[in-house]
Amino acid sequence: MTESTWDTLIRNALVFDGTGAQPAVQDVAIRHGRIMARGEALPAGNASEVIDADGLWLLPGMVDIHTHLDLEVEVNPGLGEAVRHGTTAVVVGNCSLGTAFGAQEKNGESPIIDCFTRVENMPKRVLQKCVDKMSWDNTADYLKHFETLPLGPNIAPLLPHSMLRAEVMGVHDSVTRLPTIEELEVMKELTRQAMDQGYIGFSTDSIIFHYLANDPHKEKRIPTQFASEDELKSLISIVREYDRVWQATPDSKHLLSTLKRFFWTSGRLFGKPLRVSALTALDFKSTPGVWKRLLRLAKLLNSSLLKGRFHFQALSTNFRMWGNGVQAPIFEELESTRALIAYEVDDIEGRRALMETPEWQAQFREDWQSVSPASASWLTKLGVPTATFQLDPDDIFIDPVTPVASWHDQPLSDIYLRFQAYRQGRGNPACDDERSVFDDAPKDCDTLADFFAHCLRRFDLKFRWWLDVANLDADITERILFDENTLPGFNDSGAHITNLAFYDGNLLTLQIAQRRGLEKVAQAVHRLTRAPAEFFNLDVGTLDVGAQADVVLINPESLKTYDSNARRELVYNPHFEHDVLVNRSDGVVEQVYIRGRRVWEEAKRFTEVLGSETLGRALTAVN
Repeated sequence: MTESTWDTLIRNALVFDGTGAQPAVQDVAIRHGRIMARGEALPAGNASEVIDADGLWLLPGMVDIHTHLDLEVEVNPGLGEAVRHGTTAVVVGNCSLGTAFGAQEKNGESPIIDCFTRVENMPKRVLQKCVDKMSWDNTADYLKHFETLPLGPNIAPLLPHSMLRAEVMGVHDSVTRLPTIEELEVMKELTRQAMDQGYIGFSTDSIIFHYLANDPHKEKRIPTQFASEDELKSLISIVREYDRVWQATPDSKHLLSTLKRFFWTSGRLFGKPLRVSALTALDFKSTPGVWKRLLRLAKLLNSSLLKGRFHFQALSTNFRMWGNGVQAPIFEELESTRALIAYEVDDIEGRRALMETPEWQAQFREDWQSVSPASASWLTKLGVPTATFQLDPDDIFIDPVTPVASWHDQPLSDIYLRFQAYRQGRGNPACDDERSVFDDAPKDCDTLADFFAHCLRRFDLKFRWWLDVANLDADITERILFDENTLPGFNDSGAHITNLAFYDGNLLTLQIAQRRGLEKVAQAVHRLTRAPAEFFNLDVGTLDVGAQADVVLINPESLKTYDSNARRELVYNPHFEHDVLVNRSDGVVEQVYIRGRRVWEEAKRFTEVLGSETLGRALTAVN
């Protein structure tokens, strides 16, 4: 050995190798982007750089299995919001949406803008900036184009069904009729080509509040939801043949149909198991206890009786959702607010005019009541939801963006009680801004729904609020997260850019495990690295000699005290020229390496390498 044998030697770290085995204090040597050696007391003289990692955890770069970073990667290929939390591989093309066919702008249609705007709550002008970067028009060139980007994390693409239908049929036809025999054959051929090219699977979507954003189809859901059973089965049979993954979502209005489709995983019924990654095992406040049934279902599907390969995706924290006025997933489910969302973002007067109509006001009161805890039906109590989310005024808190200082971080119910007292001459507003809002309320503002609607008219999208809709019990969240029939990762990273921020979801899984000891941490590392890599057929998630050197160093003491809910920030993203909600875990992740190059250091900053060199790659299926 010579002095230049290794580029980097990381010494004395507590190493979790991703297998689930107990950790050991070891050294890890890296050269030319690969793990070259791992063991005790490796000779420091053989390395150009030596990092003392005493007291730190070392683990493989983590995998985020549910992201919508397909768009951002085109304008910001470093994807720092993922990398800073220790994520070095991301799955894209989820929920039937993606960019595998490029911009797809033809015949006056723009499928990416039509589909992503409302489903993932991304403004059209932000999406257009991303679309304008796209030069490819087929699945093969999509994979190749990553070689030209200064890519940060590795990108693992699914073939998205909505975009496949739009490619073959056009958006209009894909939501107004079934495909012809010839069109279905083209879809099958394109799917087969994508599997041959190494796409890791195929994604569809059935979520009932996923709507198109462009006229004349604003009242229609995205193209995948118009596929027949025969179409889905014919395409998914190809995925099964290649032993790839079907990423699926439930239809909460047609649960029997969803259940039937989940049984497609069965190797006993269909001759060969189908890998299924399904949304999602959450402890929803609207349907308490339903998570138990989901886990029992997954256990049955994976049993020796059915021989499936099925998991539900799980979230490692409370599901906290923000809204800007009606711009929030929760309001796509209600007829009255869905009508407001259909207006262009800058059409404030259009929204206000609609809200002034008696018909809209009556519909909003009815909708609000339908998702109120007080109106929970016997079906809901049995675990069959009337709506995915629940609106409890005690749970809705006002964000500081809202221009009434006395409301910041207060529950909506407290503000409404002050309003009622003021109206009845029994109290005074907390500040002049609050008095102005109260005085401006219409005389018939008699219910909390009326008051919320008044705030919408008054502030429009500046009325920013948040609430927790699921995973309020930490013990239940842990049970779901570590169930053998789930995988962590329902993070939705890169989507709902002002509504959600779970980029740090993998760190929170480690934090939950940390409370139970190192054996549980080893299990968590396995579930964040090698387990998803094996399920999705990816050659990442390992520290084996010869593997690509995607490595993360964690400070366990900082992880222990990290408060994710207190460390979310709304920041300006210069690549989007728009605000985004993000997580700030500075202090927890000490260093991140991708292909042997350090991209995050000193637990607080990116290196100049990230976004300037091509580090990550398009991950294709290894089977």
